Formats: sequence, structure tokens, C-alpha cells
Amino acid sequence: MSDKPVNLNRVRKDKARAAKKARADENSLKFGRSKAEISLDQARKSRAAQILDAHRRAPEGKSPDKSDAPSDEGERDP
Repeated sequence: MSDKPVNLNRVRKDKARAAKKARADENSLKFGRSKAEISLDQARKSRAAQILDAHRRAPEGKSPDKSDAPSDEGERDP
């Protein structure tokens, strides 16, 4: 046999770690993208929405100058 005794707890834990790693690898192939890929995709979508919003026309009846500007009616001198 071998010279050293075998630590059964270590063998059991190593086997559990290997099984957990195998399951994680299966799930990553099945479901996932990396966190970096997800955040990159989200940033691209956000940027595309921002560009699209910048090219929208003003609604009918509103001038583009006053659509988002605060009113300064209280500051006028009579």
C-alpha cells in the first residue's frame, strides 16, 4: 500500500469541490455570459437609447427651445 495514511475528510472535500466545479462549468455553458459581457451589452443598449432620444422630434405644439427649459416668468420687470 502507501506510506502515508489517507485523510478521508480531505478526499471527500476534494471530490465535492470537483463536482461543484463541474456543475458550475455545465451551467456556464448552458446559461451564461460573463459579467463583463453582460455589462458591455447593457452599456451598448443604454448608449443606443441615449442617441435615439437625442434625435427625437419635439411633440406638436411645443417649440424645441422651451420643451425642457424652466419658465422665468417671475423674473420679468413690469
